[in-house]
Amino acid sequence: MTLSRRLPVRLAPLLAAAALAACAPAAAADATFEAPVAARPADEQGGLKTAYFAGGCFWGVEAVFSHVKGVTSAVSGYHGGNAATASYYRVSSGLSGHAETVRVTYDPAQIRYDQLLRIFFSVVADPTLRDRQGPDRGSQYRAALIPVSAEQREVAAAYLAQMRQSGVWSRPIVTAIEPARQFFEAEAEHQDFARRNPQHGYIQRWDAPKVAALRRMFPDHYRATFRSG
Repeated sequence: MTLSRRLPVRLAPLLAAAALAACAPAAAADATFEAPVAARPADEQGGLKTAYFAGGCFWGVEAVFSHVKGVTSAVSGYHGGNAATASYYRVSSGLSGHAETVRVTYDPAQIRYDQLLRIFFSVVADPTLRDRQGPDRGSQYRAALIPVSAEQREVAAAYLAQMRQSGVWSRPIVTAIEPARQFFEAEAEHQDFARRNPQHGYIQRWDAPKVAALRRMFPDHYRATFRSG
């Protein structure tokens, strides 16, 4: 997800310095964590719900949630900035205020919001990292929860507090709850990216292991097929 890996070749010479600043050594895949079962389960009634998750490169966030039973849609996009700069190249600068974010639509009768949180912090995002995930650096890769209802806010706050007391993470939890603002869908080329580009080097190195971890750690919630859209 770094600039050098994702910008068209014709732009690489112009942005080489920025790309080098954004790159990080591909040393090891992200760690997984045994995030705790939520002590405060979500109570959401009335059909499909929507949740927003920022957790580094949206390719991997989308890939994981697209394999979760009960998720009907996972869409990559940008949250936290304004419409004028809601494009991949502007967001990649780290100056737009956006975070790469995934909008998840789910059926709470099959998967609750607190269970989505547990999956997110177990296999998607390291909550102890500030403005970075995996090999990607910058505020656009920050991990954040964006609740859209009072119930989600209460559950998210309770779960972050529980995580801090759990002893699972050896470093402080820095993931924040951000107020919901407008979500801008990313360009078509970024939607369903892992499904359409399974041999892409970034997907194989960083995101396929997350999906494999979902299958291994949450077999009851794992869906073998990728839910597009």
